[in-house]
Amino acid sequence: MPRALPLVLAEPELPHPELLAARLDGEVFAFASGFCPIDEIVQPAHRAYVAMMGLPPRLIPEQLNAAWIWGALDLRQEPHQFCVRLDARVGHTSSRAIHVREVVLDDSDVAELGDVAVTTPLRTAVDIARFSSRWTERERTTLERLMAIGRFDRADIERHLDARNKLPAKRLARRRIRGLTDSD
Repeated sequence: MPRALPLVLAEPELPHPELLAARLDGEVFAFASGFCPIDEIVQPAHRAYVAMMGLPPRLIPEQLNAAWIWGALDLRQEPHQFCVRLDARVGHTSSRAIHVREVVLDDSDVAELGDVAVTTPLRTAVDIARFSSRWTERERTTLERLMAIGRFDRADIERHLDARNKLPAKRLARRRIRGLTDSD
């Protein structure tokens, strides 16, 4: 049975003053750029819905954006990181808040959360290890959380890196994952 309302309420579903009144009445709580019914427990599908509000469905949240969706990162980071498949034909964005890359994705690299495609925890971890401009405790902790959420270990990351011959930043990713602790 289809949902009567979207996972996260925002304007066009209800005018903003009505959403604020519903919050004051205890019917909804504020979440990201919208509101959720009070009986909802925020899940990755809710965060995926928020990440895609107002954006073309061809965009696929990735890297730190996907880590937030999976719950491995507590706060959503800017710029919001998205990718598209090479055949998606998406125009370049001029926004500082959104970065979009064209990438090669296998079907196993993408998970469907409701109507939103998101890179899997494994692919997200691999891309963070390969492309993060900084490598701090935040990135290490995020990768370890992704490993626990996705139930994979460093060996799985290594296998993913080995799956393609010419993968950019493969050596950098290997150096970065050496210090991670495996989840049980």
